[in-house]
Amino acid sequence: MSLALGLMLALISTAALSYAAYTQHSASGTLPALSVRQPVRSLVSLFTSGRWLAGFFIGISGLGVYILALQFAPLSLVQATSAGGVGLIALLVWLGGGTLARQERVAVAVSVGGLLLLGLSLPAGAAPAASLTWQAPLVWVLASVVLAGVAAVPAAGVLRPGAGLAAAAGLLYSAGDVAIKAAVDGTHPVLLFWGLLLACHGLAFVCLQLSFQRGTALATAGVCTLLTNLLPILAGLTVFAEAMPGGLAGALRVAGFAGAVLGGTLLAAASRDQPAGPAGPGRDAMTHSAGSG
Repeated sequence: MSLALGLMLALISTAALSYAAYTQHSASGTLPALSVRQPVRSLVSLFTSGRWLAGFFIGISGLGVYILALQFAPLSLVQATSAGGVGLIALLVWLGGGTLARQERVAVAVSVGGLLLLGLSLPAGAAPAASLTWQAPLVWVLASVVLAGVAAVPAAGVLRPGAGLAAAAGLLYSAGDVAIKAAVDGTHPVLLFWGLLLACHGLAFVCLQLSFQRGTALATAGVCTLLTNLLPILAGLTVFAEAMPGGLAGALRVAGFAGAVLGGTLLAAASRDQPAGPAGPGRDAMTHSAGSG
């Protein structure tokens, strides 16, 4: 019962975070250019935009629900549910009369299919994770921060415009998710992991907002979504030693992970290889990360 509750909370979280991402990305395209060299002016520009600010607070609420979900379910399952939930939201948009491009319909089918496979694997439950020490999650978080620095600066010169900053945002948001899980599980020192969460999500927020004005959604939200969805699942299975069920249930869960992540990433990138800026309904970048800053 607690496992199902955790996954339901994950779906609620991704609904809030996806809407926040849509709102923030749309608003950012109407604002003056953001720059780390003028942080005060850039922050004032963001926080005086009513539409962007609404997305920000909705995203904070979604992050709170995500943290609550981690108290009831393993990180790998919560994150996969969040990834697939984006496809479910797009499906609801379509059922409500919205239009989806062909690639978006494929992405929805893959995402929702991944969710269904995860649901079929739930009767097998989730085996308790191995007892955790602070070293493994700390090393994961610090390594992610280093890689984010590489992506944002030296690697940015060889990647598509905005993709380096988006990759950095994805790495930092995923590192923050690992820190959240360690803190929720009571891994000592707990205050260290809450501090790392704030630092990683704060830096990711800066990178993502800057990337939105520098590249297409394909190069920004698609890259960020992939890393944000995939890396916490890998961390759950390795750092937190979350055991997979055996037999058919295990195969269904693996396929569900793959479908949820692939569908969420395709949906974020679908039909968006065009200049950055505000997008139409049902077509925006919807990611767990974009609204959680």
